[in-house]
Amino acid sequence: MKRVERIDRVELMRTFVRIVEAGSLSAAARQLATTQATVSRRLQSLETMLGVRLMLRTTHTMRLTDDGERCYQHARRVIDSWLALEDEVGQSEDEPVGVLRVRAPHAFGQDQLLKPVTEFLQRYPQLSIEWMLNDRSADFLGDNLDCAIRVGVEVDPATVSVLLAEVPRSVVASPELLARFPTVNTPEDLQQFPWIAISSFYQRHVELFHDASPATARVTITPRLSTDSLYVARNTALTGLGVAVVSSWTVQDDIRQGRLVHLLPEWQPAALPVHLVYPWSRYYPARLRRFLELMRQVMPEVTGMRKPVQQP
Repeated sequence: MKRVERIDRVELMRTFVRIVEAGSLSAAARQLATTQATVSRRLQSLETMLGVRLMLRTTHTMRLTDDGERCYQHARRVIDSWLALEDEVGQSEDEPVGVLRVRAPHAFGQDQLLKPVTEFLQRYPQLSIEWMLNDRSADFLGDNLDCAIRVGVEVDPATVSVLLAEVPRSVVASPELLARFPTVNTPEDLQQFPWIAISSFYQRHVELFHDASPATARVTITPRLSTDSLYVARNTALTGLGVAVVSSWTVQDDIRQGRLVHLLPEWQPAALPVHLVYPWSRYYPARLRRFLELMRQVMPEVTGMRKPVQQP
């Protein structure tokens, strides 16, 4: 009788779940930091162990069988239970361990948040963080992310989204630019200027809100430059290229020292919401739960942030 090799069944199920969620063997191999041959071998081992075909594969397509769909649902529950067991039994006082993969925006991910993240790591010596700065929407499976900090974007309803804070914004321009145009007294006067657009938040018009009344104004703009970078918008506004709407914290010193002028302080754009976003799951490891607690605590106190006007 042929001797059956002992196999880590949890690891086989983890690989199978990753194949399903990543969409291909090659994508699963990249996310698991292994080879496609290893992933394929694990899938075959699981199929042999269960005595069923889990996936139908051709050169270009892959789909679950009925048995594969049932196996996927069971495997997800088993993995979540195993993760919970590791956290509750393997670590005292629910201390976070392992690697937490976080995506944060460039603007404050490289500055304001570094101090609380560093202190967080010092508090939990068995935890590591991959701190990736990118302003794109998060692809949690494709980029192998645990969570993302998102500013001012519509949140995917298929994910869990926690409102942490909001970022006030200001309309600014250089004195040199203002000297070439008539004085700005109303929102409509802003339409005469060239503009710098931050394409993630505004491109062809800007909505302004009056701070002492329910009045609103829609300003049509003609951008000389469109960018997805807050810093590029601020730096080009300093050169006099155009008017820009930027996060207030980035230009506080510029306004104070006269390099930029805060236009129509009584008419301002809506503040941008800041969310922590992560995929829905039946179980969340301690490292993600503790990081969420940290962000809830520190984010409203970070320079340039404030507590949301309306709590979630």
